[in-house]
Amino acid sequence: MRFFRLPALLILAALSSAPALAQDAGTETGASSTPTPESTEQTLFEALKRERDPDKARSIASQIMSDWKDSGSATINLLMQWADRSIDQKKNAAALDFLDQVTVLQPDYVEAWNRRATLHYAMGDTRKSMADINEVLKKDPRYFPAIAGMATILTEAGEDEPALRAWERFLDIYPADRDAQEAVEKLSEKLAGSRT
Repeated sequence: MRFFRLPALLILAALSSAPALAQDAGTETGASSTPTPESTEQTLFEALKRERDPDKARSIASQIMSDWKDSGSATINLLMQWADRSIDQKKNAAALDFLDQVTVLQPDYVEAWNRRATLHYAMGDTRKSMADINEVLKKDPRYFPAIAGMATILTEAGEDEPALRAWERFLDIYPADRDAQEAVEKLSEKLAGSRT
């Protein structure tokens, strides 16, 4: 896979806006005492942040991701299923077409942007992947799979300091993830070694 130097402003903008936007999202409250999807999601994120057991945290993270997959639209859900089937069958052009349609029909459906970012990455196009990741994080700064994707791309591109910040942001949301913990440890050691 060929990697390109990523514009530092693009990376820093996505990383620096994420904590503030996440706080804003967490401070909004509704007048109703009936749980809303937003309040349920907020409760799950609070539980994920508190949970230290990796298996229990993985279960909470899976529930959050499962909720993200439901677009609320039968048409969008069907297009996403077709995209998944196309990806499984290695028909990437068709999958991209379906995902493009979803982002046009329902641009606020973050999972479509994330799925397209993942597909671009799998196809070796890190620039398009990073553009979609930035779109995800603009719409939902707590979308930890996209943050992990960004951190992975930055690490592979040799952008160690921004990669470390991305992994730290990921751990701020999902502290019990062992892979992210190991990535932070390795990058921290690498950067400390390069400074001596």
